[in-house]
Amino acid sequence: MTRGMKRNMKNIAPARAGSPQPPGEKGDRGDRGLQGKYGKTGSVGARGHMGPKGQKGSVGAPGDRCKNHYAAFSVGRKKPLHSSDYYQTVVFDTEFVNLYGHFNMFTGRFYCYVPGIYFFSLNVHTWNQKETYLHIMRNAEEVVILYAQVSDRSIMQSQSLMLQLQEQDEVWVRLFKGERENAIFSDEFDTYITFSGYLVKHASEP
Repeated sequence: MTRGMKRNMKNIAPARAGSPQPPGEKGDRGDRGLQGKYGKTGSVGARGHMGPKGQKGSVGAPGDRCKNHYAAFSVGRKKPLHSSDYYQTVVFDTEFVNLYGHFNMFTGRFYCYVPGIYFFSLNVHTWNQKETYLHIMRNAEEVVILYAQVSDRSIMQSQSLMLQLQEQDEVWVRLFKGERENAIFSDEFDTYITFSGYLVKHASEP
């Protein structure tokens, strides 16, 4: 380079930066990048507010029918009864209590529908100058006797007991047959003969 050229270059002023220009138009969206790694699990957030009450649900299916654990009866007789050549079932004509109809007024028998332990009581009025001879029966079994000897006077006589019954057992009162003259007294104005029973404890109870 000659001396003249160097002298001319010293005299040239440096270029100035141009003024800022307005931004260009937004470019197209690029392709989606690869998914990054999962971050660490954060702490449990605070419990949210209770939501609105839901609608009432439909009615459920009916449950099993509740079995009743009750049984009780108390019956009376207003008519006297005399012995005959055959054993006689004492039939009653007055109903004081007959829960669920377990005592049959036509047959004179209590039918066990609820197994368990029962209490029974029998009350009669004796007949003067005659024996009183009855049994409380369970099915065909003579369980206890109610007996009064011949006497010049009539008295009230009673018998009671507890029995453990199974379903379909029958309990009833039987007048002894006429090998000896025996009878029980009553009249149409008062009730002298009563037979009662009730469940004390159901078989399923501990």
